[in-house]
Amino acid sequence: MNNRAVILFAGVALLYVLTGVLLSWNVSLNILILGLLSAIMALGVNMQWGYAGLFSTGIVGSIALGGLAVVFVSGAPVPQAFAAGGPGVFLSAGWQLIFGLTVAVAMIAAAVVIWTYMPRGRPRAITVAAVLIAGFFLYRAIFDPAVTAIEAFDPATHGNIGGFGLNSIWAWPVGGLFAAIAAWAIGKISLGLREDYLAIATLGIAEIVITAIKSEDWMARGVKNFINLPRPWPVPYEVEMQADPGFLAFCVNWGLSPITASTLAVKGIYIGMFSLVLAALIWLLQRALNSPWGRMMRAIRDNEVSAAAMGKDVKRQHLIIFILGSAVVGMAGAMYVSMLGQLVPGEYTTLRFTFLIWIMVIVGGSGNNWGSVLGGLLVGWLWLIVDNAGPLIMGAVTSGLQDGPLKDHLIDIAPQFRLLALGVALLLVLRFSPRGLLPEK
Repeated sequence: MNNRAVILFAGVALLYVLTGVLLSWNVSLNILILGLLSAIMALGVNMQWGYAGLFSTGIVGSIALGGLAVVFVSGAPVPQAFAAGGPGVFLSAGWQLIFGLTVAVAMIAAAVVIWTYMPRGRPRAITVAAVLIAGFFLYRAIFDPAVTAIEAFDPATHGNIGGFGLNSIWAWPVGGLFAAIAAWAIGKISLGLREDYLAIATLGIAEIVITAIKSEDWMARGVKNFINLPRPWPVPYEVEMQADPGFLAFCVNWGLSPITASTLAVKGIYIGMFSLVLAALIWLLQRALNSPWGRMMRAIRDNEVSAAAMGKDVKRQHLIIFILGSAVVGMAGAMYVSMLGQLVPGEYTTLRFTFLIWIMVIVGGSGNNWGSVLGGLLVGWLWLIVDNAGPLIMGAVTSGLQDGPLKDHLIDIAPQFRLLALGVALLLVLRFSPRGLLPEK
């Protein structure tokens, strides 16, 4: 990194220190955790846009799929729901559901093979349509009764197929895999589109993913939310630390509150784990960016026609980078849910998990991995500090007003000023540093 990068990162670090001193270290560390996760998401988006010029607005879909992976990997098993619907093993609702999904995938694969190898003409179109229509009705005939049986079991607390009950750290790569598979399917459909149409297509598909997670209770209980997910290894629970004699003795010796110390210790462990993942990604992405593959991707980004004339398969390389970037975002989505311990589908909004990530990449500097990290930490801090400090600042500003509805309303809406703060920050960066705070070399 150059001197400018060092100064900017030092300035961001100072913001977090001042937050801890002026507000609380608990708030500062919480913002830092979310800032690290945002930086990882920004790195995934930077791969797609900064490396290859792919303008995708379906980021929220990849993040949600990563969160769904945590439910399947580490959610508590529900054997009663899996076995509902029939006395035999292969008559159970769980096996019927798996068989129905297999039939759906097989029919889609058969349609793709027919479309690829049959000669063009009306017979090919009729055959593909017949396979898809017949497959749809067969899939629904197997799948719907299984879903009904699963969702009927104790819907107040379960109503879902359950997970494997594993440590949620294993869900991190699985979340990346889920997002990568979805990106492959989306890329095969939409990567041939022009930039504006690609953005519209990916945004629409992401909303379909969110709607499916909200609607299909058998997966993750839909809008009823999935709670009590286990923490990733080796993060302990605060109550366990507070019951440890050694930890209590440490707190007594240093004059610390066990509750405060355990809370800060858990957040410190999360920061260490997420920092290791971020560092590993930075190391890999820097090597990739400076490799022949990275130079090829930038050549494709700058001029697709010239790159194709040199024998490069532009569409294939676009698909590869789209999958890789989505996998990084999906892994960050799994890390986020494993930290929260719950999946809340209503939380996945386009503003928070698409356009905010884009602002991080733009402010930091697209095409520069360190710029994405800087943007994630800086914009993440700005987004959350207004939420935490906004009411305090508004209370000081309105201290001269009489107590009443107007003063209460201004204090209540203070957290919403983060939208204004982000807009002003983005305008200032675009005005004085159009290529971002750390532009690509």
